[in-house]
Amino acid sequence: MRDLIRLFRLYAPYWRWITAGIALGVITVLANFGLLALAGWFLTAAAAAGLGGIAAQNSFNFFTPAAFVRLFATLRVLGRYAARIVDHEATFRQIARVRVFLFAHLVPLAPLGLGRDRSGDVLARLVTDVERLSDFYPRVLAPAAVAAIAAVAMALVIAAVAPIAGFALFGALLATGIALPLFSLRAGAAPGKAIVAQEALLRAELVDMVQGMPDLLTHGAERPVMTRLAAADTALVGAQRRARAIAGASTALSGFLGNAALAMMLVIAVPLLRAGRISGAEVAFLVFGTWAAFEAVALLGQAFHLLGQIRAAARRVFETVDRTPDVTEPAMSPPRPRGLDLTLRGLRLRYRPEGPWVLDGLDLTIREGERWVLIGRSGAGKTTLTQLLLRFAEYQHGSARLGGVELRAIRGDDVRSLFTVIAQRTFLFHGTLRENLLLAQPAASEAALWRALDIARLADFVRAQPEGLETLVGEGGARLSGGEARRVAIARAVLRDTPWLILDEPMEGLDPLTEALVQTALETVTAGRTVLTITHRLAAVRDSDHVAVIAAGRIVESGTFGTLRHHGIEVPRLLALQSAMTRL
Repeated sequence: MRDLIRLFRLYAPYWRWITAGIALGVITVLANFGLLALAGWFLTAAAAAGLGGIAAQNSFNFFTPAAFVRLFATLRVLGRYAARIVDHEATFRQIARVRVFLFAHLVPLAPLGLGRDRSGDVLARLVTDVERLSDFYPRVLAPAAVAAIAAVAMALVIAAVAPIAGFALFGALLATGIALPLFSLRAGAAPGKAIVAQEALLRAELVDMVQGMPDLLTHGAERPVMTRLAAADTALVGAQRRARAIAGASTALSGFLGNAALAMMLVIAVPLLRAGRISGAEVAFLVFGTWAAFEAVALLGQAFHLLGQIRAAARRVFETVDRTPDVTEPAMSPPRPRGLDLTLRGLRLRYRPEGPWVLDGLDLTIREGERWVLIGRSGAGKTTLTQLLLRFAEYQHGSARLGGVELRAIRGDDVRSLFTVIAQRTFLFHGTLRENLLLAQPAASEAALWRALDIARLADFVRAQPEGLETLVGEGGARLSGGEARRVAIARAVLRDTPWLILDEPMEGLDPLTEALVQTALETVTAGRTVLTITHRLAAVRDSDHVAVIAAGRIVESGTFGTLRHHGIEVPRLLALQSAMTRL
């Protein structure tokens, strides 16, 4: 229930829409009640007047009841139409707010805080679970509020004709309005939770299968995956079948209670008719009014059987929102320092309190404008250092200063505005080349885009495409080669033009010709910037470049490449190893 209260608080800015929707719903229900009850009274009274002869017919007022019947009929149609419009508008606004709210909390968690989640599950929370929350207001909250308000009004109207009938109707509506939702809520909680969990699992399995399809087909492993999918689908269908059975039982119970209320009203009305306390037309008013009144509570059972799914979806959404980001952001950043020297002293970092130290006493100083190469075995801490510099990971001990300012005192967005990263795996969105380039600089002109492509040695390729900059790159850049994708990243770096540039294995996986093109482009891009290159390959390292060797989370050797290649330990060993691999 706490999650639903939090969800309702998110809806608070739209209270005017919610109030208007409930008011229109009440008008619709009361208009339907008035139409049926008055029509029943009118037809019965008209028939009685017809049987009473000319005098009774002349004294009977046909016009006023007929006018009210038309009024109620019109109000019912217009009220229902307006309520649908208002409810849909309120729902769309609410869901847009929830989706933005969730995404805003996902951003600080990325990338490390989402590393434990499957991509399909994150997608399910952002799309499927949020969409399921769209049922809360129009299918649960609004009908319950409308039924509560309308039940009092309709009982008072019935009580004006026969007080005992009004009390009986209110009691029946109250009992039905509580019994049906409680039955549906309790019975539907487990299937609803199972539906949400199984849908998330099925989506995660499908996304993993699609993303890994080439490897699955290569290794002939598609059959076990399909077996898991079939099992997940069977479990989902089973949960849905149980939920549908509960909805059907709720509908049947609603019909039974409605018919029982009609019978109860006849039991009350007939003795009153025989005693002369009410007329035959008023008996019809009570019976038709009861029939109409139960329409207000009839759907509550079906609505509340969804509450189990809504609660489970809300729990998944708020579980994500309540996660603590790995990095705590300061309220605001200090003024940008003039110099951007990087000084790391005694840095210690681990990802979990009980985990090993990934960085363990790391010391490093990089002056503004210098070119540094960081080498080390896999798992030595190279990528972690990059994550730390970009404020994706938090260090627990030591000091990391950029321009003399502690990194944790600077907001992440402000730190990242100083860095550009060209990674081994460049992520390209399913869009055009233009759209992917504009990620780096949304305001870039056409001339700036072509200049960046020229520097990245990609302009000729783009000009050769029939659609030029509007060429679709495909999902993850599937329509581009690895070298072309890498050069798109270089073009982004040209457009971004930050003082710091981090190159993470920029030549990995490239053929010699493409490597030469990328290297030439990088020479232009890195000019005048502070450069930190993370690599295992030393072929392109210059003697004047600074080199730092990292092992077990600390710098074990540093100096210029020219010095270390003759007097170092790790650099000569790595050079000899690469030379031997080349001869093979």
